[in-house]
Amino acid sequence: MSFKNIMRELRDMKDGFGCSSTRGTDVRHWRSKTRSHIAPDIAPLVEVVEQGQWANLPPELLLDIIQRVEETETSWPERSVVLFCASVCKSWRLVTKEIVKTPEECGRLTFPVSLKQPGPRDSAIQCFIKRERITNIFRLYFGLTPSEDGSDKLLLAAKRIRRPTSTEFTISLVADEFSRASSTYVGKIRSNFLGTKFSIYDCQSPNDAMIQRRGSLSRRFHSKKVSPRVSACSYNIATISYELNVLRTRGPRKMHCVAHSIPIASLQEGGKAPTPTSLPVSINDKSSPSPIPKGKERVTSFSSPDLSISPLSVSSSEEPLVLENKSPRWHEQLQCWCLNFKGRVTVASVKNFQLVATVDPSHNISAAEQDRVILQFGKIGKDIFTMDYRYPLSAFQAFAMCLSSFDTKPACE
Repeated sequence: MSFKNIMRELRDMKDGFGCSSTRGTDVRHWRSKTRSHIAPDIAPLVEVVEQGQWANLPPELLLDIIQRVEETETSWPERSVVLFCASVCKSWRLVTKEIVKTPEECGRLTFPVSLKQPGPRDSAIQCFIKRERITNIFRLYFGLTPSEDGSDKLLLAAKRIRRPTSTEFTISLVADEFSRASSTYVGKIRSNFLGTKFSIYDCQSPNDAMIQRRGSLSRRFHSKKVSPRVSACSYNIATISYELNVLRTRGPRKMHCVAHSIPIASLQEGGKAPTPTSLPVSINDKSSPSPIPKGKERVTSFSSPDLSISPLSVSSSEEPLVLENKSPRWHEQLQCWCLNFKGRVTVASVKNFQLVATVDPSHNISAAEQDRVILQFGKIGKDIFTMDYRYPLSAFQAFAMCLSSFDTKPACE
């Protein structure tokens, strides 16, 4: 057979394959030929493939199974079974989301969105941070202390990036990807030149209503998205300040934190802190959004440390939550400043602190709530630190506040 005949047969085979594929699967090709053609309805078939046989369980039985799993598995790594249930199929995922409560209600961390939700009111969620000096990576783990087998549950990770005029910590859900274009990016924290003031930026708003209230405060302009799956918005949710120590007097650091997104009224009886119900589309939804017409750019409200834009704030009629470090006492025998960490901190360090709320008597907040430690951070070993947080802070907010303590502050010590 000549080469020309072989090429002709290959061309005919290719055309045949193309025709056969368009008969059953390529709906777009059917529509592009003529409007008189009728495309096959493949949606039911796709739904059956996605659901599988597990979706046919009776709803009552499925609800009972997941409820028992939720009540039985209360700690990691056993609690990962709850996540496995949610990943079986769509019906299992919907039931699991209805059963699993927020950390404020149950005191447990389950889905990734739990890291953006406030902690429990009555008890603190205990975590610890590992620091890697060589790579400048900080890992937040769930648990009391590091385990011997290294099976600790990783919650968040941060990478420190030193710049000529500032220091930046990029926070991610994983410990090997810190690009803002990544779907695991959750926020960042940036310092000023002296390292005395830090701004915490979240990739999503804690409350959808706050975006509407904030619309008149921020300037709108055309900004290109870093990635089709990553939001172009950053929200300044908190500001941390360290008091200057110009005279070099003896004493610990003095820390002042303003949580712009949390109202002081959340500490009152019946008060509520912002509680997001889902993570941004860039993390949960892997499908690309609708394409942007060529020549046009998406208009977004963008809060950046490089721009003079007001931070994300609560309603004008409400005051933001203000936190300050608890004043330590001077121990004459030990000749050092001391705080009661209730056994969670064992090594003296300038980084150790406890944050309590600073309230005015007119706020009608009980004395017990004013004295309650909302965030506690301290050293227990070489490059190992404990972090205990509670309502109204989330794990992300608490971790960002603790990261500010790792930056060098010659003007404060």
